Amino acid sequence: MHTNPTFTSLVAVGDSFTEGMSDLLPDGSYRGWADVLAGRMAAATPGLRYANLAVRGKLIQQIVDEQIDVAAAMRPDVITLVGGLNDTLRPKCDMPKVTGLLTEAVERLAPSCKQLVLMRSPGRQGPVMERFRPRMEELFDCVDALAARHGALVVDLYGAPSLGDPRMWDVDRLHLTPEGHRRVAEAVWQSLGYAPEDTEWRTPMPATPPPAWAARRAADARFARQYLLPWIGRRLTGRSSGDGLPPKRAELLPYEGPAA
Repeated sequence: MHTNPTFTSLVAVGDSFTEGMSDLLPDGSYRGWADVLAGRMAAATPGLRYANLAVRGKLIQQIVDEQIDVAAAMRPDVITLVGGLNDTLRPKCDMPKVTGLLTEAVERLAPSCKQLVLMRSPGRQGPVMERFRPRMEELFDCVDALAARHGALVVDLYGAPSLGDPRMWDVDRLHLTPEGHRRVAEAVWQSLGYAPEDTEWRTPMPATPPPAWAARRAADARFARQYLLPWIGRRLTGRSSGDGLPPKRAELLPYEGPAA
């Protein structure tokens, strides 16, 4: 049942997934699902205010230290929180610490908004992801438990067949394509109680013949050279792609931007 909600403010908290990486705009900035969602909400409720505190590369400790109090102080109608997945992809990951920090974040955010939104993040198919899948699912079990305890919504992107398709992921294999971000925005939109604009967002794309062996190997080599090796280098030196970057949209201001 859709109740035509009248939310007047939205704050997004998280890392590169919420910043919108790989949904590139002509001016070189990123859009992403949170911007698309804000545009739709603003169309439904003119004057909607929107802040996006996300910064690429952030671990859950950094999200807690840098974003949670800021978001809570804004006291918006809706807060979205997605974090912890970067931690699970590290070679060494203290899962009790990660889930403890996520718990702390939820306990601080839930009382400060009308509706807290959590997510089971999408995960693409492939052998590399299988190594990290147990950690991801432990994180998502924590998300489910926290949502039940604090009245938060859970958007299950992990269980959506469409978002597991490698074609929904950019060449870096870490971030969604514009179409993937659009589907995430649709999922959150519907979870908040708005009437669906796309009832088939979970539906996989039509099957196509797989790339030839040579094309796959060339793509693997390009991925390793352009993305994997730099990512490993940052891990070894303790650097992050988000070092020194400000939040995407630090202030809670009326939103004027793309709605789709």
